[in-house]
Amino acid sequence: MGIIKFILITLLILYIIRVIIRLVFPLVLRNLFSKVQRQAEKQARQQNAKPEGSISIDYMPPKDKTGKSDNLGDFVDYEEVK
Repeated sequence: MGIIKFILITLLILYIIRVIIRLVFPLVLRNLFSKVQRQAEKQARQQNAKPEGSISIDYMPPKDKTGKSDNLGDFVDYEEVK
């Protein structure tokens, strides 16, 4: 008798868990999708806020006080061949 009682209680608990998951899972998914959609809309608004072709500089290297810079490179002579 104890085994039958255990099986019935286990089946009842599994059935209740199944019903709860069927009710709660769509709500969780709906909440998750709405959150993702809000983030995508926010990101799209941020991208549209900046006009096309605008440039933003995050880092400006310090300027030389002497006015000369050795990192300009070498001048290479070339001859145009026709």
